[in-house]
This record gives sequence, C-alpha cells and structure tokens, in this order.
Amino acid sequence: MKSVIVCASVSHGNTRRVADSMAQVLGARVVSPGQADPAELADADLVGFGSGVFYSRLHPDLVSFVKGLPTGRGRAFVFATSGLPEIPLMSFTRPLVRLLEGKGFEVDGSFACRAFDTWAPFKLVGGINRQRPNAGDLAAARAFAGRLRTGRGHL
Repeated sequence: MKSVIVCASVSHGNTRRVADSMAQVLGARVVSPGQADPAELADADLVGFGSGVFYSRLHPDLVSFVKGLPTGRGRAFVFATSGLPEIPLMSFTRPLVRLLEGKGFEVDGSFACRAFDTWAPFKLVGGINRQRPNAGDLAAARAFAGRLRTGRGHL
C-alpha cells in the first residue's frame, strides 16, 4: 500500500513526531505541504493530513494545500496535536475532514493528541504538556495507523 503523509509541524516538532510514528507503520513518506506533489498523492492508496492546532484550527498552509488539490478519489485520514483538549462541538479536525470529503476523499478517521504548547499565555509558565506527545501518545498513533492499514480506521 502506497501512503503519503502531509504534515505541517512548525513550533516544537510535535506533529512531525506523530507523523513519523504513523509513517513507520504505514511505510509512508512524510512531507510538508510545500514539498507535497498532488500527482504523488493522487497515486497513493492512503494520504494523511495533519498539523498542530493554532487558534483552534489546523495550520493554514495545510488547509490551503488541501483547498488547492484537484477533485479526485482516494482514502485519507486527518490528525492533529494541540495544547488544549479538543472540544467535541468544535472539533479541530472536522473542517479539514469536510474539505477532503468535498474533494472526493473517503476519510477513514482522525487522530488527535495533546502536545507541548508555548502559545502566548502558556509561555509565561514555560508551556504546557511539556512531555507530550509521550510514548503512550505515539503508541496510540501507531495503533491508529495500524487500523488504517487494515481498513479499520473508524474503529
């Protein structure tokens, strides 16, 4: 199965660590939105899209990249890292899932975990979640990727 992960990881490398953990299981190549080739994504069996959360949204470079993709078909998943927990009514990943579905992707699931965050008020105290993503978070990311590999990402 050919897989590619498009990852915007800009602050502390948190999201890249999660992407790399998933890539180990999927045998995927991890690229930034600026490095991603739409033709390579069209040829992939599974494409992941992920970033850190900024002001309750995924990184604008990732969202802009997805908006620029041609309509097509394929399997995808979305993932995110954030300092604060995801609020069910304001899901970090839901807007990107809807955008991908509008582009013709079948989104097999999403994954989110907490991560080190030094956003403005947290910087005053040295940040929050200093040890995250931790071994448990990365193991959960690998387990999620394993379910995607076997076609059971929604479980």
